[in-house]
Amino acid sequence: QVQLVESGGGLAQPGGSLTLSCAASGFTFSSYAMSWALQAPGKGLEWVSSIASNGSDTYYADSVKGRFTISRDNAKNTVYLQMNSLKPEDTALYYCQKGTTELGYVKEFDYWGQGTQVTVSS
Repeated sequence: QVQLVESGGGLAQPGGSLTLSCAASGFTFSSYAMSWALQAPGKGLEWVSSIASNGSDTYYADSVKGRFTISRDNAKNTVYLQMNSLKPEDTALYYCQKGTTELGYVKEFDYWGQGTQVTVSS
């Protein structure tokens, strides 16, 4: 069955960096776009970034553009989110999501992981 396991969350200072990883299994990873989303305390799920199946195209929410970088390693069935210049408002539970197509701009997802907590605080 499809499994998405996020890791790499933790506590970071404002201006700091974290790298999230999502290990995928149970499907042909290289055939699907992957995405990251976040859920801040008391708020709904918010899309953060997506990457096409072959890694050629990436997409970002305006709130993270220029600070976060999504990438993937299809040989390792893993998608990453490099988070730089972190802000307190980035504090959230971050989820990895499997797309329903190979296209990164199609924001349709059918599986997601359990999430990894990111807390940005001094």
